Amino acid sequence: MASFNKTYQNLDTYISILVQPPLAPNQFSISFTYDITIFVPVSICLISVFYFWQGHGTNASSTTRQCLGDPLEALYGGGIIVNPEFNYNIEGWKAFGEGKIEERISKEGNRFIVACSRKHPSDSLSQKVQVEEGKIYSFSASVQVSQGREIVAVVFKFPNGDGVCGGDVVAEEGCWTLLRGGIVANFTSPVEILFESKTTSVEIWLDNVSLQPFTKEEWRSNQDKSINEVRKSKVRLQVTKASKTPLKGTKVSIKQIKSHFPFGCGMNHYILTNPDYQNWFASRFKWTTFTNEMKWYSTEKIQGLENYTIADNMVKFSQQNGISIRGHNVFWDDPKYQPDWVKSLSPEELRTAAAKRINSVVCRYRGQLIAWDVMNENVHFRFFEDNLGENASAESYSIAQQLDPDTVMFMNEYNTIEYSEDKNSSAANYKKKLEEILSYPGNANLSAGIGLQGHFGSGQPNLAYMRSVLDMLGATGLPIWLTEVDVGKGPNQAQYLEEVLREGYSHPAVKGIIMFVGPLAAGFNVTTLADKDFKNTPSGDVVDKLIDEWNSGTQEITTDDQGFIELSLFHGDYEITAENHITNSSATVSLSVTQAEPHAIVQVHIDT
Repeated sequence: MASFNKTYQNLDTYISILVQPPLAPNQFSISFTYDITIFVPVSICLISVFYFWQGHGTNASSTTRQCLGDPLEALYGGGIIVNPEFNYNIEGWKAFGEGKIEERISKEGNRFIVACSRKHPSDSLSQKVQVEEGKIYSFSASVQVSQGREIVAVVFKFPNGDGVCGGDVVAEEGCWTLLRGGIVANFTSPVEILFESKTTSVEIWLDNVSLQPFTKEEWRSNQDKSINEVRKSKVRLQVTKASKTPLKGTKVSIKQIKSHFPFGCGMNHYILTNPDYQNWFASRFKWTTFTNEMKWYSTEKIQGLENYTIADNMVKFSQQNGISIRGHNVFWDDPKYQPDWVKSLSPEELRTAAAKRINSVVCRYRGQLIAWDVMNENVHFRFFEDNLGENASAESYSIAQQLDPDTVMFMNEYNTIEYSEDKNSSAANYKKKLEEILSYPGNANLSAGIGLQGHFGSGQPNLAYMRSVLDMLGATGLPIWLTEVDVGKGPNQAQYLEEVLREGYSHPAVKGIIMFVGPLAAGFNVTTLADKDFKNTPSGDVVDKLIDEWNSGTQEITTDDQGFIELSLFHGDYEITAENHITNSSATVSLSVTQAEPHAIVQVHIDT
């Protein structure tokens, strides 16, 4: 949508905003017009702004969440997989482990392969392929199980016996689900692809398997394409005289004032006492999460003695500097991170204390936060479930939403995108926990969000796996935030940080990124952006580069013979000034560029 905010004097001007949605076949065009009166002091007007919405990026696939009657065709024609659609019986495939494999044919004539008579989770089918060092391999397959609903994972097994989980999905009886994943090859080697499911009594059905290699340059090109489609919109402006005569050769300055994509940084209590830290932060970031200061063990160290002084002052600093805050967190499900006095409470005492806590912290900051991490890390841990019952998390989300109905309530988990070997927090298990919360009575309309922490190690991040998780969880339709991104120390830390941030920013389901990084002076010693003198580290250079790259900055363009200019702008708020030296006049308006419905066209006419 477009909005004009500035008020001028001397000349009444009429603005007509015409919203023209795309038409379905045989449908008549209907226009809705809203009239607004403003004042413009000059004879030049910016009269037309057109948005050409690009639709969603290439990453997300609605098929990730669908259970289909027929399997999807093999992506990329199967890539390097031999006999990917099983049109040639089991050629290229063999049984893995102690189970058996056999070809079956559906009533419709579709051929697929079945792993049956399984005794161990990895008893399935396999195929060996050759992978090349440095390439990214994107995997997909249609999967089904013979009964119920089971998690099925793809595993890449190397010659030394090590296996790497490349992705998983909840497969169902009676329909096909798309399993996506992949690996990044750290060396050239043969790799055996196989499948796992814990419940050995079920058969694993597979069809249309694909493994497609990409160079890093090709992967980056795909990211850039998606960024242009998802984070930017084309804008067309026309400059005319008050008589509607086009003004060619008019210089138009377009300056981005604010970005709409939340790209922020964690903040801690050092911000209150260090002016250099304050200046460093406020000059870069407009979104934050307090790393510890809102947590229960920080605000109530002694039972009954609440102290919000530090958190309150950090909220005040943030508000004074136009910085939006994610609340972190109401509860933490890890037993290690409870206030010391909480650990010895009886279940009934804990229930009373927890009720007081959620009412205290949520009500205190009601309306001041953009999100809450309600029950932190409740896929890995279950302190509150073990003490208060299986619905402890779901009840907490319900209460938090009632106390602060306009704030998005997030799950927040680690290792879901960064470490495929942690099966406890796999995308499938994350989704199962999310579904439990949303299915709790009263939570059907919960304003829920998906928080993925993103604490990556020092090694090469598996971007193919990360993308597959974002695809799978993004298909829920809920907003995804990367909430605590950092990268372990190592010689390639800055490079890997950039790769992770680009992957997140380019994915259409990701609606915000917060990094848990910062200056050494504030104690950030994992991914440090600035040294003790606030001079950039290599990782700091990466972050500053991306802040600049993901911003349209200031552009000056001259109108064509018909008074038009057209350009692609990042979503955000802009100040647009048109100056014509022949008429010695100018006009300035404010414009908001946002992502509306795919392919919708918004036209703004200013007539004098």
